[in-house]
Amino acid sequence: MDVREAISSQTDIALSFFKQLLSSSEGSNLVFSPLSIHVVLSLIAAGSGGTTLTELLSFLKSQSVDHLNSFASELVAFVLSDGSPDGGPKLSFANGLWLDSSLSLKPPFKYVVDTMYKAAAHLADFKTKAVEVTNEVNSWAKNETAGLIKEVLPANSVEATTRLIFANALYFKGAWNEKFESLETKESEFYLIDGSCIQVPFMTSRKKQTVNSFDGFKVLRLPYKQGNDRRNFSMYFFLPDAKDGLSSLAEKACSEPGFIERHLPQKKVEIGDFKLPRFKISYGFEASEVLKKLGLVGPFSEGGLTEMVDTVEGQNLYVSSVFHKSFIEVNEEGTEAAAASAGVIKLRSLMLPEKIDFVADHPFLFLILEDMTGMMLFTGQVFNPSTI
Repeated sequence: MDVREAISSQTDIALSFFKQLLSSSEGSNLVFSPLSIHVVLSLIAAGSGGTTLTELLSFLKSQSVDHLNSFASELVAFVLSDGSPDGGPKLSFANGLWLDSSLSLKPPFKYVVDTMYKAAAHLADFKTKAVEVTNEVNSWAKNETAGLIKEVLPANSVEATTRLIFANALYFKGAWNEKFESLETKESEFYLIDGSCIQVPFMTSRKKQTVNSFDGFKVLRLPYKQGNDRRNFSMYFFLPDAKDGLSSLAEKACSEPGFIERHLPQKKVEIGDFKLPRFKISYGFEASEVLKKLGLVGPFSEGGLTEMVDTVEGQNLYVSSVFHKSFIEVNEEGTEAAAASAGVIKLRSLMLPEKIDFVADHPFLFLILEDMTGMMLFTGQVFNPSTI
């Protein structure tokens, strides 16, 4: 399979999803991992049949379940393996499955869960211990994200009618290839979308930076230490020229196919005025309504998840919720980020000038990518660096 082509398709899906999120969160900081949500949906697809499977494959832009599963396997083996032993970023990606103890997985589905997604399976008593299972899933997510995601499942999200929970957790910690000097960090004005301004700490550097100027915006690339790791991870900042230009830039980025790939800077240039705020964001949401708006409705209706469990109950399963929680912190040392998603399944009932300024003193977009493959790990927006 062509992994780059599959990743390009995944990026298009991510940006469509991001566009929907932006419309409901204008004016607030946001971060999410499209990769995390993609994996949960892929697992659900592996246990689906009929029109629900057809709909999921169309939504995920995949030819078949085998294609999806192979993609997941490639990601786990290469893109998402830990780079810290080789001097690269610390990376942890884990899948988990909680199944009601009265049920058993169909052998083909169990094989996919075990081998392709490397998901740790847990038996659960949803009927009498829903709260305990909720706490167990949240503890698992906390452990897999170095304590950054403390709760992926909110209270009362798991009930006696719950039969399965799929969850995944992603943790990333990368040091900048060239760290910022903390003594150089100074407070300065950051302009909010309403025209007011606040004082926040800005990092700066006099070294050359990988920046490019485009029509109406600039893009900065900050690479992470690679060591002997074959992969290249970088964080990208998309900064509109206009202080109130984020919404129009986001619309372009999310609507024009290939926009991100066409606007990634490659060349280091002399930098003029250079300021980047420190920021920390924690953001969570329930994704089912966003997915329905994008046309994915089958998994949320009874009768489509027929390939998961071995009993008559399997004909009546449906996805009740898809919860997602992400965290990111950017400072002088580098970036620490984490995300967790959980699907709860219930029984129905341009030319460069000599110098470029890059002053991120107003709202901007950001991405964390693996540059060799183009895989997007995290994306989001900063409206106010002083709030978490």
